[in-house]
Amino acid sequence: MQNQNFNVIKSSGEKAKFSLHKLRNSLKRSGADDIIIEQILNIVRDELYQGISTKEIYNRAFAILKKKKSVFASKYKLKKSIYELGPTGFPFERFVAAIFQYSGYTVRVGQIIQGKCVSHEVDVVARKNSQYLVVECKFHSEQDRNCNVKIPLYIHSRYQDIIDLNQDQNNVNMIPDKGWVVTNTRFTKDAILYGECVGLYLLSWDHPMGDGLKDRIDRLGLYPITVSTLLTNREKQFLLSRDVVLCKQLIDDVFYLDHLGVSEQRKQKILNEIKMLCDV
Repeated sequence: MQNQNFNVIKSSGEKAKFSLHKLRNSLKRSGADDIIIEQILNIVRDELYQGISTKEIYNRAFAILKKKKSVFASKYKLKKSIYELGPTGFPFERFVAAIFQYSGYTVRVGQIIQGKCVSHEVDVVARKNSQYLVVECKFHSEQDRNCNVKIPLYIHSRYQDIIDLNQDQNNVNMIPDKGWVVTNTRFTKDAILYGECVGLYLLSWDHPMGDGLKDRIDRLGLYPITVSTLLTNREKQFLLSRDVVLCKQLIDDVFYLDHLGVSEQRKQKILNEIKMLCDV
């Protein structure tokens, strides 16, 4: 049987045809070379069976990458690593704030901003030169939970309430230039259409095309600490509790590894992995 005739089960429970092309592209994004990619594709192809889960395919590819070179495995698990920022949304807010910060913005997290009708807690406030952005983060710990049109509808009403107060009081510097909604999953078609119609900027895992969350992370080298294949889950949670959400931050805050009792030899391995990942 040809590999294109195999059905795979997605995380949502839906069936789909196995795509060798999609698997090859996801492996390419990890930075793995063509030889390693072909080795993985050959192994996965030989192990396919009807009804295999996409999770099982991912786990197999990840395990081989990790043996070959941990930095490839780290990049390959990026999407899963974003989910590991949960179960609460706060680390994701810190992560989004860090992306703005490394893009030259001054950021604040969890700010209370007064609107015309009520006050609003805004996840991230970002400023650069005269630009002023208010950003709402929507974190989902389940892969099949997308943001429907209700999310931008709700965010836009809050955004407009903030604008209305400052327009009434002629506070020109306090009127946001743009409202953003950022999610780690995806937006439905209606959500995107509504966002475009009212002028909200929607950022998801793969939207806008070519400039989605995954593209920005790869371009800026801003990988979450959860991508590390060498840190334990306990160590990752400790670092997140100290607001170390980026691998780059750990390079500057390496004393946390000493606090965790990480041996010098293992510490160097962790730092080498992170430096290669962030290209620093």
